[in-house]
Amino acid sequence: MERHLKVLHESPLLIPRILHTVVGTGLLGFFLKLYKPSESNALFDGASLVLYMVALIIYLANTIPGLREVTSGSYDMEIVGGEGAIGNKDIKPGEEKPLGKADSLRVLAASNTIQALVLLGVLVLQAGQWYADRKQREEMEESAKERETRAGKSEGGKHRSPVGKKKV
Repeated sequence: MERHLKVLHESPLLIPRILHTVVGTGLLGFFLKLYKPSESNALFDGASLVLYMVALIIYLANTIPGLREVTSGSYDMEIVGGEGAIGNKDIKPGEEKPLGKADSLRVLAASNTIQALVLLGVLVLQAGQWYADRKQREEMEESAKERETRAGKSEGGKHRSPVGKKKV
């Protein structure tokens, strides 16, 4: 796994630029859809934007530093502080505790898994929005057809033919 991550991080600059362009395009798309939102846009796209931002923050906070750490091979520079040190008896808050290679790779793998699940949530929300919009459109078409049918029947009942009436 380490070799794969090194190759990924040391790839030509075109690869990260394409990735960052795709991420920026996704953000731009969410912001454009939220410019003058309908109710479904506000709900589905708002939630999707929150999940997208969670994935982006994990990418910036864990994945990029993790890739740099794997590439440089310096696995012992982590600082464990605050609440992270509470469960460990031999570590005091703010004290430097080297994370080993295996732990660093586990953190990177967990970050990637969380990102994948969060981005899957974005896809599910977008599919849900498409389905809800489609159902709403179908219901509107059905109600319009029903109104036309009722209007046609009521017009037919109002017009009576003068044939058969006798003048008195």
